[in-house]
Amino acid sequence: MYTVLKGIDLTIRTGEFVAIIGKSGSGKSTLLNMITGIDRPTSGEVRVAGTDLHTLHPKQLAPWRGMNIGVIFQFFQLLPTLSLLENVMLPMDFCRTYTPKERKERAFELLRQVQMADHAHKMPSAVSGGQQQRVAIARALANDPPIIVADEPTGSLDSRTAESVFSLFRDPVDRGKTVVMVTHDNDLAHQVKRTIIVADGEIVNEHVVRNTGCRQCA
Repeated sequence: MYTVLKGIDLTIRTGEFVAIIGKSGSGKSTLLNMITGIDRPTSGEVRVAGTDLHTLHPKQLAPWRGMNIGVIFQFFQLLPTLSLLENVMLPMDFCRTYTPKERKERAFELLRQVQMADHAHKMPSAVSGGQQQRVAIARALANDPPIIVADEPTGSLDSRTAESVFSLFRDPVDRGKTVVMVTHDNDLAHQVKRTIIVADGEIVNEHVVRNTGCRQCA
């Protein structure tokens, strides 16, 4: 049996903006999947937001994740048959947070925050990749989770669009949310509070970045 992660001992504090970097196949995404409960450890413990994820039944994980973690994927994962507004409302519908009227109002407000309110009733295929990622960020914030986890959120975008999308993560951090991001982009990685370098399934280095683009992280 192949072991993907070996001897990981990692603590991420509330309100940190952390980048996980490393080569393809190093274990970055698996580490992120452990944090979100998508993958389960064969040994050891995973504790997130005071919950021991390794003890939860699979049926408990989805509702727990819906309320505690906003997940952002590299390729957006918006449902193609729903409008952008409906995509942002989806986590609230799933977790039954807010009233139906409040869900729609909140979804519009989140789209406004990412400069996508004017496109609310369009389908995902009608907007660009960068715009879809903005909507994916709004969707991740729908239930106001304390933790945002992003797996290569700018990996499929050109450099200018990537920087624009990356800047949207600073506001949640300024408001005390924890953001953990996997990225191949060293320039973006050096704009966060702490970088964690993973190689061959192990954390080989980590350091605090003093000169960040985040006002609260500096």
